[in-house]
Amino acid sequence: MSFEIVNRQSIFQGRVFTVERVQVTLPNQKQASYEIVSHHGAVTIIPVDEQGMILFVRQYRLPAGEDLLELPAGTLEDNEDPLYAAGREIREETGMAAAELRELGQYYLAPGYSTEFMHTYLATGLSNSPLDADEDEFLDLVKIPIREAYRMAHAGEIRDSKTLASLFLAEPYLLKNDA
Repeated sequence: MSFEIVNRQSIFQGRVFTVERVQVTLPNQKQASYEIVSHHGAVTIIPVDEQGMILFVRQYRLPAGEDLLELPAGTLEDNEDPLYAAGREIREETGMAAAELRELGQYYLAPGYSTEFMHTYLATGLSNSPLDADEDEFLDLVKIPIREAYRMAHAGEIRDSKTLASLFLAEPYLLKNDA
């Protein structure tokens, strides 16, 4: 299908994203206008320690109005290598560095209105190596056994989409011994 962009206008410039109004000619030759959130992309990390625990963070999310259990994640800087960002974010949010970061997959977070493209990494070989957390992040580290994390996801106890998608991508690696 062919969508021809006729006009693109920035209507908001924020710290993490830009909102654009984009006018297009649709495949049926009619005109339409869309608002698009332009985002640099992000990383999500699944840190697994030697005891078989996944390191999650619990943090208050203002738009959701509640604390959410999430995997460590963060926004890419402009033109930043996702692997580098994953190494930084795991240290900032969990205080741990990973000897191995394996990319498991990539996906759009909400392609109906956003360009945010996520990269998911499995982090193993963890060692203590903290970096200062971002000033606006107040995180509680929560360690959950792998099987319990998947039970929680299936029971609807984990409601963050990037966490659910990342657990799905990691399932062949983390539950590989299941029959």
